[in-house]
Amino acid sequence: MGDQVNVIGHRHPDTDSICSAIAYTELKKKQGVNAVAGRLGEINRETAFVLEYFGLEAPQLIETVKTQISDLEMDKVSPVSPSISIKAAWNLMNRDNIKTLPVTDEKDRLIGVVSLTNITNPYMDALDNTMLSASQTSLHNIVDTLNGKIVCGKSNGFFVKGKVVILSSTAEIEDNGLDSSDVFMIGNHEKQVLRAIEAGAKFLVLTYGFVPNNETLKAAEAQNVVIVSTATDTFTAARLMNQSTPISFIMSKDNIVVFHEDDFVDEVNDKMLRSHFRNYPVVDNDQRFKGLISEYHLLSRRSKKVILMDHNEKNQTVDGIDDAEILEIIDHHKLGDIQTMNPIKFKNEPLGSTSTIVANCYFEAGIHPSKKVAGILCAAIISDTIKFKSPTSTSVDSFVAEKLAQIAGIDIEEFALKMFKAGSTLKNKKPQEIMGKDYKEFTFSKYKVGISQEYTIDFDSLNEIKADLLLYMDAFRKENGLNIAMLLVTDILNPGSEVLFVGDGHDVLTKAFGIGDSQNSVFLPGVLSRKKQIIPLLSAAMN
Repeated sequence: MGDQVNVIGHRHPDTDSICSAIAYTELKKKQGVNAVAGRLGEINRETAFVLEYFGLEAPQLIETVKTQISDLEMDKVSPVSPSISIKAAWNLMNRDNIKTLPVTDEKDRLIGVVSLTNITNPYMDALDNTMLSASQTSLHNIVDTLNGKIVCGKSNGFFVKGKVVILSSTAEIEDNGLDSSDVFMIGNHEKQVLRAIEAGAKFLVLTYGFVPNNETLKAAEAQNVVIVSTATDTFTAARLMNQSTPISFIMSKDNIVVFHEDDFVDEVNDKMLRSHFRNYPVVDNDQRFKGLISEYHLLSRRSKKVILMDHNEKNQTVDGIDDAEILEIIDHHKLGDIQTMNPIKFKNEPLGSTSTIVANCYFEAGIHPSKKVAGILCAAIISDTIKFKSPTSTSVDSFVAEKLAQIAGIDIEEFALKMFKAGSTLKNKKPQEIMGKDYKEFTFSKYKVGISQEYTIDFDSLNEIKADLLLYMDAFRKENGLNIAMLLVTDILNPGSEVLFVGDGHDVLTKAFGIGDSQNSVFLPGVLSRKKQIIPLLSAAMN
C-alpha cells in the first residue's frame, strides 16, 4: 500500500479535529492509501464520549514528524554469533560485499561489531602465538577453518588452551619440554604422531590429509587425545590457525557509535560528522539490532507523509512539519502560513465543520462511511456548529449532519444533549484542562494572543471558578510568551459567551469589546464563534 501517511488534526484537539482525522483515514484506506490517524494531544471529555459512544479508539499520539532513523532505508544485514570464527566472518563479508558485521547475543541484542580493521589487525600480528588460548577458541572453529575432520575425540566442550607447535618428522619430543595444552601440528608421519601421544599431547592437527592407523588411533583414544586431519599443507594450516579465533575476541564492543530507531536524522548527521565511521548499527528500545546506516542513507532519506486536518497554520500543527511532506490539507478556517514544496490538494470551504467537508468527500467519491464513522462525523458537526447555532454553521452542515444521522441511526436532538452534558460541565475541571481544551494562538500586528474556547450547559458554575481561571491564565500567558490570554466560555443553552482575558493591551480590548479599564471579563450575548465573531473584532482593533 505504499508509505504510511499520517492524518492529523491540530494541537489541543477538539471533537472535529479528532473525528475528521479518523473519518478521512478510513476514506483514504478505502482508496488504497496506507493512512493512519494521529492526534497532537490528549482528547477532551466530549470527544472521549463520542468515541466511546460509537465504539472507536482514539488515534495514536504523534509528537513529531521530523525524519527519524526508522524512516530510512537501512541496510538489512544478518547479525552473527560472537562464537563464529574470523574466517567465517571474513567469508560472509566477502560474499555479501559488506564492510561491517553486527554481532548479537541469543536475544538479538547488539553486543559488538566486526569491521575489516578488526580482522586485518590481528591477522597481520600473526607472530602472536597466544591468540588461540587467550580467545578460548573452540575445536569446532578450528575444524571449520582448516576444512578438516575429527578422526579421534569429540568437539563438545573442547577449547584450545595452549600455543601452536609444529613438529617435523625429525623433531625430538622430550617429556620436560612438552606442554600438553599446546596444539601439535604434524605432517604424515605415523611414528611422530604416536610419540606425541605417548609424550602426553592432548590435541593434534595432522596435515596433508593424514589419518593414523587403527593402532595409533586406539592409543590416542585411550589417552583422550583429540586428532583433527586436514588436507591443507602444514605451512598453510599454521597460517590459518589464528583465523579460527572467535570474533568475540576481536570485535569492537567499547565506544561503539550506535543509533536508535527513534533518533532524529539531523542529530545523527552531526554525530556522523564527528566520528567518521563507514557504517553505524541501529537498535530498537530493547537494544535489538535492526540494520546498518551510513552517510549515504541520510542523503537519500525520505520525509514522513502527512495530511493536515482542521488547520493550516504552523503554530497549530505538529512539531517538525518543515521536515515532512504535506500531501493534503482539509480545513474550514482562514488561510494560514504553512508552505509546501509542491502543489497539493488543498480543500478549504467556508463551512461550520471540517467533518462536513470530509463527509462530502465520501459522498463525492461514491463511498458510504461506516455506521460508526458516520456517527462521529455527525457528532463533530454538531459540536463545531453548537448544534447549528453558531454563525459559522451553514445549511450544508445541517443537511450533511441529517444524512449522517440516518446512516448512524441516531436522533440529533437526543444525541446532542447527551454529548454536551458529557463534555461541557465545568465542575471538577481544572483550569489547565479548560484552558487547554480548544486552544489556538494568533498574531495580530505586534500582539501574540492565545485564545481558548469552552462550551458548557453549566454556565452558572463559571462564577465559582473564575478567580482560579484568571490566575492560571496569567501564568499560562507568561509561560507561553503571550501578550494576551483569552478564554471564551460559551453557553450552549442561552447563546452567548463570557470572555475572560489577562495581559497587556487593555486599550485594544476596550476598542474590540467596549469594556472598562478594570474589567477582566465581559459577557457577549449571541457570541458563539471564535473564528467569526471574536477574531475579526480583535484583528480590526489591533491592526
